[in-house]
Amino acid sequence: MTEKTRYSDAELAEFKELILGKLAKAQKDYEMYKNSITHGDGNDTQDTSPTFKVLEEGAATLSKEEAGKLAQRQLKFIQHLQAALIRIENKTYGICRDTGKLISKERLRAVPHATLSIEAKNNQ
Repeated sequence: MTEKTRYSDAELAEFKELILGKLAKAQKDYEMYKNSITHGDGNDTQDTSPTFKVLEEGAATLSKEEAGKLAQRQLKFIQHLQAALIRIENKTYGICRDTGKLISKERLRAVPHATLSIEAKNNQ
């Protein structure tokens, strides 16, 4: 029996559903982080609070920085998921870019945007 070189269309459809679910959640989280940075939700006291509370301002700045980092990380995750969807459309999803072998289903379920097999990742 020959070794599989790519996942079947049914398997790709299963992974696509998984990725679309993760993508929707990631986009929702990204919007939440973005709103916390820009105060887009409008439910705070930013415009009415006294400005002499230095410690609170410092904490708010730190919180904005953290939210900014989280938003950047979330955006990168979204981009990786979108790239995985393109690989599904091209029927190259799940193929290790280093070894050319199929990445295990277990790994793809855990990290659906993975482009390296465990073997290749360990060799880095």
